[in-house]
Amino acid sequence: MAPSAAARSWLNGGLANRWAKSVCFALALLPLLWLVWGAAADRLGANPAEAIIRSSGDWTLRFLCLTLALTPLRVIFGLAVLARFRRMLGLFVYFYGLLHLLAYSWLDQGLEWTDIANDIIKRPFILVGFAAFALLTALAATSFNRAIKALGARRWQTLHRSVYAVALLAILHFFWMRAGKNDFAEVAVYAAVVVTLLGWRV
Repeated sequence: MAPSAAARSWLNGGLANRWAKSVCFALALLPLLWLVWGAAADRLGANPAEAIIRSSGDWTLRFLCLTLALTPLRVIFGLAVLARFRRMLGLFVYFYGLLHLLAYSWLDQGLEWTDIANDIIKRPFILVGFAAFALLTALAATSFNRAIKALGARRWQTLHRSVYAVALLAILHFFWMRAGKNDFAEVAVYAAVVVTLLGWRV
């Protein structure tokens, strides 16, 4: 149900406030702070390395879903101001994706680059995850106004539509990772969210 005109005006006004982006930025850092606190306080369970790798991956996918949800929310509820948060949230997708990759490379592989390269080649879910990160890197590197001018609006838009491929690769990465344990309940939830968000665009 769409909000009333008064509610839309109130929401647009609040989200347009100069402090709104700062609040959003601070909230987006909370998962990182929780991980840092958990590691320092020994609250990450019996396998802290696995907890960090899994949690950073989960938050990458959550921020990806949130970023993809901005356009439907903006259109359906008439909240045009949501567009100002898209770049920031998109960069947080990359930030947590980078943290996920670094945690895997350091905590799981000990920064042994030969082992990492072999792992990427041998294990499909690692290969798919790395492909998604490579696309995210291209999107993050061209997320600024200067890149839009350099590429031209049409080419820039075409490139940034690859975020849909990132979403599908991320779901496939998650699916294959959970396949070994035959645990697909959480995968199904994220897949449903991504399919809904991409289906809305179609």
